[in-house]
Amino acid sequence: MTAEKRTAGAQFTLFPMTGDFVDIILGALDETDTGNVETETDNVSTEIRGSIENIFDVMQSIFLHAAKTGEHVALSGTAAIGCPGSSCTGGENRHKSSLNREKSAEAGQKAGAKFSLYPLGDTDYMEKIEAQIDLSSEPDIDVKPAQGATRLDGEAGDIFRILEKAFSNVSESVGHTAMAFTISANSPSDKG
Repeated sequence: MTAEKRTAGAQFTLFPMTGDFVDIILGALDETDTGNVETETDNVSTEIRGSIENIFDVMQSIFLHAAKTGEHVALSGTAAIGCPGSSCTGGENRHKSSLNREKSAEAGQKAGAKFSLYPLGDTDYMEKIEAQIDLSSEPDIDVKPAQGATRLDGEAGDIFRILEKAFSNVSESVGHTAMAFTISANSPSDKG
């Protein structure tokens, strides 16, 4: 079974840097169609399960809805596939097409991100990681090495596309893959 047909999961936390954080978080969750993923939110994070395409679709939508407020926001989390003991209930919609892509594609949002990719249990892990870093070297994306991570700067939609593709590519050949990531928009640091 390909990685696209396997159930993946992500656990993430949205951090709006403002006193209106509750409204921004709840608004972003309300404006995102989560019909193709299983969702569980608690007082620490949101966990979603579904196809790779759909988990990245939902995370991108939540991030973009929060970022469009103009407030400094960050989304930090981990995506994983093939984890021992992970399970999904129901899930007849897990592998249908993304529900938020069209609306997300209309949003223009500059962002910065760092990600670390972990092909777990694979002896050629460095080759697999380096191939994905090469993938992220696109004309509209600024790529820099960071301590234990890769830094991406550019349009949020391009960044999420690269994160999804890197995760999916490695998942095709490595049964248990994880990715840690943080993406930020509207940071005061960007204003120089």
